[in-house]
Amino acid sequence: MSESSSGNDNTTGAPKKTLSLQRGPGTVRQNFSHGRSNSVVVETKKRRIVRPGDTKSVFTPKGDSVITPAPKEKKPAAKPADTGQSARGLSSNEMDARNRALEDARVRDAEEAVQAEELAKNQAVEEEVRREKDAETAKQQIVDEEKNKLDQETLKKADEEAAKVAAADASAAALEEPVKGTAKKSSGATSTLREEHRPKTAETPRPSRSKGQDSRRRTKLTLSNALDDNPQRGRSLAALRRRREKEKRALNTGPREKIMREVTIPDTITIQELASRMTERSVDVIKYLMQQGQMMTPGDIIDADMAQLIAEEMGHTVVRVSESDVEEGLHDVPDNPEDLLPRPPVVTIMGHVDHGKTSLLDALRHSKVADSESGGITQHIGAYQIEKDGQKITFIDTPGHEAFTTMRARGAESTDIAILVVAADDGVMPQTIESINHAKAADVPIIVAINKIDLEGADPARVRTDLLQHEVFVESMGGEVMDVEVSAKEGTNLDGLLEAILLQAEVLELKANPNRTADGIVVEAQLERGRGAVATVLIQRGTLRIGEIIVAGSEWGRARALVNDKGKNMKEAGPATPVEILGLSGAPAAGDRMVVVGNEARAREIADYRQRSARELAIAHAAGSRGSLEQMMTNLQQKGADTAPLVIKGDTHGSVEAITASLDNLGTEEVQARVVHSGVGGITEADVTLAMASHTPIIGFNVRANPQAREMARIEGIEIRYYSIIYDLVDDVKDTLSGMLKPERRETFLGNAEILDIFNVSKIGKVAGCLVTEGKVERGAGVRLIRDDVVIHEGELSTLKRFKDEVSEVQSGLECGMAFKAYQDMRKGDVIECFNVQHIARTL
Repeated sequence: MSESSSGNDNTTGAPKKTLSLQRGPGTVRQNFSHGRSNSVVVETKKRRIVRPGDTKSVFTPKGDSVITPAPKEKKPAAKPADTGQSARGLSSNEMDARNRALEDARVRDAEEAVQAEELAKNQAVEEEVRREKDAETAKQQIVDEEKNKLDQETLKKADEEAAKVAAADASAAALEEPVKGTAKKSSGATSTLREEHRPKTAETPRPSRSKGQDSRRRTKLTLSNALDDNPQRGRSLAALRRRREKEKRALNTGPREKIMREVTIPDTITIQELASRMTERSVDVIKYLMQQGQMMTPGDIIDADMAQLIAEEMGHTVVRVSESDVEEGLHDVPDNPEDLLPRPPVVTIMGHVDHGKTSLLDALRHSKVADSESGGITQHIGAYQIEKDGQKITFIDTPGHEAFTTMRARGAESTDIAILVVAADDGVMPQTIESINHAKAADVPIIVAINKIDLEGADPARVRTDLLQHEVFVESMGGEVMDVEVSAKEGTNLDGLLEAILLQAEVLELKANPNRTADGIVVEAQLERGRGAVATVLIQRGTLRIGEIIVAGSEWGRARALVNDKGKNMKEAGPATPVEILGLSGAPAAGDRMVVVGNEARAREIADYRQRSARELAIAHAAGSRGSLEQMMTNLQQKGADTAPLVIKGDTHGSVEAITASLDNLGTEEVQARVVHSGVGGITEADVTLAMASHTPIIGFNVRANPQAREMARIEGIEIRYYSIIYDLVDDVKDTLSGMLKPERRETFLGNAEILDIFNVSKIGKVAGCLVTEGKVERGAGVRLIRDDVVIHEGELSTLKRFKDEVSEVQSGLECGMAFKAYQDMRKGDVIECFNVQHIARTL
């Protein structure tokens, strides 16, 4: 191969170098953009290849090691031994193994020495390369500094040249001004003159940028710039822009003019929202509150009064708004006195239960409403209208039962005249007094109707005398209250009662404006199959017509039908007219105000607001029940009491209201009735599901369960009870609560016995020898062991003996032996008291 190489050299005329492999580390130079370069040291690492049977390694110039067989040394021939062992007592095989181990150790020592020498050489080369790299880096930094200085000088010279050129242009312009006032020359001559007078300046050359010089693009953050160790990277354009903006803001350090705003404040608002509406920082609002001694956060809710105070302190004007503004102008709109016309009087019949209120009204209307009432008592508010001598009178019949207190109060508030019906045989009763108080609270005049004068025990004079105790002075007793003696059963003096009503109405001068939108009060409301929600409304002002949009409480709808008290449809209803309205979205509460609105949007908005307010009020009431210590103790007592949960469904809102109030009054500290749910309408599957979840019976008042609910209740074992008379319902619940009361423990004293001595009896224990000092002692009765007037033990007797015989009782003055059950600590001189205990059932 060497011969062929030399032959080629002779043909070309120039001798070629012999190919060889360079030993040790080398350097490689890397070239980058913009004239940058870098020297990289290529380090070679030697790798040893060991093969089985190899004894020596030779390192190649590339760093690889090739194992070559070590030269074999001539071993002296083993001398034959006669005995097969050496002089030292080792056999020939053992000597060969020993020699081989020694030879391997010598080879390993030689290899380790060679490796240590090579490692020292490599470290020395690396140190030399590191020193060369540091020297090159220092030289490069010096070169870069010199280039930067040169660039700065070049830019300075360029600025000076530009300033000189600008000054020359200014002087040339000054010389051309007088020339403009002379005669005009040709354009060619003028241009030549300008060229002659303009100083010739060499164009300022743009400073050239060396290859390695820093530039604007160099300042951008790229991958190569991020990996480069060059510390000359300048500020980015974004940083320069931020610095300029900061300088501009620094120039405008003066106080800015504060903008005063008109701030709209609702009922409640968060501090953050208030600050946003004032265009103030929420931190400033928090600081103001901290100065006032209140630690709050931007998310806290404050009321309108505090928000107004904060806004006004910060110099803003405030406009208060509220969700209730949707009802503004809805009620109590004054009428023009010129538009008022006479209207019928509204008369409420009040009095004690079974004093003949409904019978009197039936006699006036020539109807039989009392016969249709369950139990012969009125349980709903009824509104009727009759005509006397061409003048209409509107009657409102209220229940007299004590459970319907709210109904009577509602009837008194919506009336002009109150008729107090008092039975001539019974006189003034509790509900009579209550009716008097309601009428006085409503500030309405009273007409006393003394009923049942046809009975044998009737005594109208006693009735008048009893009324004096309650500050009701009738005309016959020198007062101003009119009184009329009537008999609803016989129809006696009914005309006199009507004339008294018309006379009182004439004195009151009742008027209303029929030519306006109608408003009134809901007397009663219920859900009826096939008719939906039906509300009995007493129109107080205006005229209600079919098709008008109405809002009653939290319900709204369109008046689809108007029905009078005789069941006839009407097209319109004027002031003081009772009417049933169909078309509401639900049954409103009795006592709610009814009003006509202009469109469905406003009606829906008002109804939604009232429903939301009712929910918030219920939540606030539930949350407020734990507010004070007294309320907390009340809640603890109620939690400790046994409760009878109930689900109540009634035919009307007034009935459900009366039932709930009556059941609440039955409760004591030990037991109470808890109404889980109450509503108007028939019993549905939802009511049964609720009763299943709370394990309660269902009470239906004048309503029935639909077939699905009835079947579901039968399968799940839920009891449904139906009632048509309210006092039957109240009595049954009262009996249930009475059964939940713990029985009363009544103790009866029997006698005392004094312990004279103590005996130990086998199989029995200690037996006290006693003398009965008072009364008697009975076996099986309760006993107490008294020592020094202190009760030590209370239990039962296990043994009562007279001599050796068991006896049932021991009379006073006799001796006996007594032993206690599971008690042995008896001493001489103790007293044993004997008594009986009886458990007596309690009632509410």
